[in-house]
This record gives sequence, C-alpha cells and structure tokens, in this order.
Amino acid sequence: MCKICIFAGTSEGRELIEALSGRGAAITACVATEYGEVLLGQHPDVRILAGRMNMEEMTALLRNESFDAVVDATHPYADVVTHNIAAACGEVGANYLRLLRGSSMSDQDGAFVPDVEACVNFLRSTEGNILLTTGSKQLPQFCKDPALRARIYARVLPMQASLQTCADCGIAPDHIIAMQGPFDEELNCAMLRAVNARYMVTKDTGGAGGYGAKIAAAKRAGAQAIVIGRPAQVEGLSPEEMLAHLEKTLKLTPPRKRVVLAGLGMGNPETRTLGLERAIREADCLIGAQRMLESVDCAGKRRHTAVLARDIAQFIRSDPGRHYAVLLSGDTGFYSGARGLVAELTDMDVEVLPGIGSLQYFCARLQRPWQDVRALSLHGRECDFVGEVRKHPAVFALVGGSDGAHQAIARLCEANLSDCTVHVGQRLGYADERITSGTAQELLNAAFDPLSVVLVENATSGDFVVTHGLPDDAFDRDETPMTKSEVRSISLSKLQLTRGAIVYDVGSGSGSVSVECAMQATQGRVYAIEMKEKALALTRHNAEKFKLTNLEVVAGAAPDALEDLPAPTHAFIGGSTGKLKGILDCLLKKNPDVRIVATAVTLETVAELTELSKSFETCDIAEISVSKPRVLGRYHLMTAQNPVYIFTLQHEIKD
Repeated sequence: MCKICIFAGTSEGRELIEALSGRGAAITACVATEYGEVLLGQHPDVRILAGRMNMEEMTALLRNESFDAVVDATHPYADVVTHNIAAACGEVGANYLRLLRGSSMSDQDGAFVPDVEACVNFLRSTEGNILLTTGSKQLPQFCKDPALRARIYARVLPMQASLQTCADCGIAPDHIIAMQGPFDEELNCAMLRAVNARYMVTKDTGGAGGYGAKIAAAKRAGAQAIVIGRPAQVEGLSPEEMLAHLEKTLKLTPPRKRVVLAGLGMGNPETRTLGLERAIREADCLIGAQRMLESVDCAGKRRHTAVLARDIAQFIRSDPGRHYAVLLSGDTGFYSGARGLVAELTDMDVEVLPGIGSLQYFCARLQRPWQDVRALSLHGRECDFVGEVRKHPAVFALVGGSDGAHQAIARLCEANLSDCTVHVGQRLGYADERITSGTAQELLNAAFDPLSVVLVENATSGDFVVTHGLPDDAFDRDETPMTKSEVRSISLSKLQLTRGAIVYDVGSGSGSVSVECAMQATQGRVYAIEMKEKALALTRHNAEKFKLTNLEVVAGAAPDALEDLPAPTHAFIGGSTGKLKGILDCLLKKNPDVRIVATAVTLETVAELTELSKSFETCDIAEISVSKPRVLGRYHLMTAQNPVYIFTLQHEIKD
C-alpha cells in the first residue's frame, strides 16, 4: 500500500482526503488544531496528526515515514508553513506537491493591498467601523493602533485560542464574532449591517473560502471591500489535476461514486432541509426531473434531466464526476423513486436524505397528528380505497390525475360513506395553496386542482368488523349456489390469506367467498372464475355492492380460464365441474407452493379429493356439519344441513 502525507489546512485538502480514502493508500493527514481534526472527520485508511509543526518536526516525520507523495494543501496565505513543508521535503528527498486554490478576484471587487501592513496603513486614513474577516492570526498587527482597534469587529473561529488572541489584543467582547463558516451572502450582509461596517477586510480566499459571497455582501451593505493580496505562489496543481496525478502515479483503485438521494420537500423552499442544501452544495452534478432542477439554485453545477431509476443509474456510471445529488419530490420514504434507485446503485456509496412529505405537511396545516393516519397512493396503483376508509379513522391518499380528488370522493359517496369528513389539499407548499374541507357529499360536485391530496376522517371506523364470516343475507342472491357463512368462515381461516395474496375463487357462484377474500387481501387481488352467466352477473353485482376494486370477475371454465392469470398464492375451489385434477395441475404449474382449500358435498368429489390429496405433503381434511333452527308451531327444531368436507392442500418447496 502506498503512503501519502497531506497537510490539510483547507476545504480542498479535506475534499482530497475524502476522494483518496479507501482506495489503496495509507494517508497521514496533518492539521494544525484539534478543531481541524474535527472538521476532517473519520475516513478509511486515514491517520490524523493534530498540532502545529515546525520545519524540524516536519523533517523528522517525513524521514521516518518515507511517504510516496507529500501534498501541501495549506491555506494560500500560510506562506511560512508552505516554505517549511517544501524545505522539509527537499531535506529528505520527498516528492513535494502543491495544491493550489484558484483566485476569484476582479478589479471591481474593491481596494487591493499587497499585505497586512499596507492594509493597516490604508485603514488608518479612513473612518467608520471595520468587519475583519481574516481570522485571528494577523489580529495583533491590526490592533497596535488603539484608534484602529476600537473600530474593528473581528470575525474569528469559535476556538479558545482565537478568543484568547482577541482578549490579548484588547478587542472588546461585543466586537468579537466567533463563528465557523462557510458564510453565504445573506449572512455576510447581515453581519455587515449589524455592526454598521463601512469597510470589510478579506483575503483572496477563492470560491472555497467564500470570497464571492463576501464581496457580493459588501456591495449590498454599502461597505468597501479591502482585499489583501496573496503571497507569491509556487507552482502547483488544481484540485482536479492533483487527484488525477495521484491516481495515475500511485495506481490507486477506481473511486466509488457517491450519490445522495435527497427529498426536496414541498414546493415551498422553507420546507427544505439543511441536509438537502449540503447535498446540492457538495455535488458535482444535480439530477432529477426538470421541475425539480428548476426549483433549486443550480448555479455552477452540471445538470442532467432524468426520472427513471435505470436512466439515472446509467448516466452516473458513464459520467466522469464523483459526487451526485438526485432530487426527489417530497419525502424519499413515501412513494418515492428512492427505493428503485437504491436497488440500481448497489455499486456506489448511496445516502438517502428524507424530506418533508405531503402527509406530514398536510397534517401540520390541519393542526392534527399523523400517527393514526393510514397512508396510501391511488396514483397509478390498484388500491381498496373504500375498504381502507371503512377500517381506519383517517386515511391519506395521493390521488393523481386531472380529477383524482373528485374520483376518490365519488367512490366514498357510492359506498355510503358520504358522511365522512374529507380534507382536500391543493398545490400544497406553493403560493396558491388551498385547503378545502367538508363531508364527501358536500364536496362531491366541487372542482379540484390536479396537484391534490386527500385526507378522509371516518368517525365510524371503530364499528368495522375485522373478522371474516359475513352473514349470508349480506349478499344478494337468487337460486345460484352460495358457500354458506359457517363453511365460508372456516374455509377462509384454512386459506390463511395474506394482505398481498393473489387468490383464485374457482366456481365463484354468488361471489361470497370472492368478496370476503378481497376484503381480507386488501393489497392483493382476487380472481372470481365462473362459467355460468347468471352466476357471473351475481358475482359482479356483489363485488360492486361492497365497492371492491381488487376483485376481478373472469368468465370461463377452469382450468382453461386460469391460463392467462398471474400465479396464485391461494386458491379456493367451490366448483370444479368434474375437472378437479386439471384444475389442481394448473394451479401447481403456476405456483408449486400455492395453498389450496377445496370443499366437497358429494361422495364422488370427496373420493376424488381424497385420492388427489395423497400427492400433497400437507393435507388437512375436516368434515363440517351445520344445523339451523326451523319453527314448528311454538317450538324451534334444529335441522341438519348437508355435511361439507373441507380439504386444505399445500406442497412444501424443498431446497
């Protein structure tokens, strides 16, 4: 493993260490203070040495370690340190490399002076307060003149050493601003106005040092910028050139790209997080839908418009950059593209940053908590919206489409839930945001913006029966056969349905089993297969009666009618028309582990199922006898109904 020593006194130095860590190099990072150590953080294969070193100490370190490369990434104004590092490298014959920070100066920025002494002389000839942004190192030179010292407001790092220097120089406590940057234009401007500064002293610290933000703030606040020139620079490499040089000469392993999936929050910039702002600031390239890219400040950043996870991943892999921010609407954990992207970007370092989603935002605007809310999406998804409203005290839904909110409200009214309270949030987070509340019936004929969400409150949800076994008179029927309540209840228990189950009801008859399966498998789908026209119509009628959107009626005879359906996880066979073996074969072909429940009332069917059950590893047979009362005069007599045999069959998949 090669060895690199980096004197990391700047943000460029920290970024270089981050780009090199974990790539086959042992890195020694030298920082002047413990605070610099904290800023650097922890990285793989990086050892940190904190504390100022003189030239003799540097020479001893370089001689003992025999580094393959020594990078001077100190501040452009730290000319003494740069001289010592270069001299130490010359003493031991080490490979010295200078990392240069680009200049941002312009002739229109302000007054330019060659050094601190010239700056002091210039300020003596002026009047008015001074915001000194050059730190504490040269503070004693500015404070020798008591008159000048009284005008100075010193912005220094929040460190004991810096504060002690201010005290030693006689700076009054109310003239000390102890803060860690970076400082944007707004904050710089606020500081200048707060101290009523006529002048601001700065150095040409480049873009990484916030030079542009300081100059822009001075112009806005009406202060004159005094720019201290840089010491003479030795030849060196830009950050990009330095990284490429070390990669090539030291044969480092290829870098893993870093991708941040960041939630943008709502349309209002006030809902954005500091993590999002950091991701945008650190990224080489911003990726997202055009609307997302237009909503943030992309100045100085490359942009790429893409939405699909596969397209985004393909672009990142082919792009030469290293840091990316993918902008996603709302919250990354709520019906977001983040899930698909995480799966696509397994060969990269991925960070997921949450945002404020429409659920949290809307509930906050309604001044209610959201821990009791069932959240779902109707936008391009199959969902039993009515069933969820019946079960839960509050349901939030992303609706989508040009009339999505109206369709959701209409479904409630059709399902006799017109008394439910509905809140519709339109264009949440934007300047023209609007929230409308009322009962479903009151809002039925209202028009809503396509960019809407709904929250439905059902005061009667506590009355919803959670167990299966609806009474027989809950279903409309004629002479069509129906699996009776007691048998249906036991059969459903034997099926052991899951919420996402894909269920076949073969020979649906009146549709009673199909309806109850659909009410249990709320996130799945039920296929009611029936060949008789009257029974088909009756199944459709009962499905509509219960407003079940996850129940699909399939006309045809099994097993042929099953061929084009998705593989089942569960199947109920109530009628087979003599094709029982073919039906079982078809089910097992589609899913060898399908769980099957079949009922039989004739001895012939019982015999056939008994024989077929021998090939299943799991087989449970129950005979159910049910008696119902009938009135005889003033007495009630129990009358036995035909016994029903319930077969539960399932294979176990072997490893």
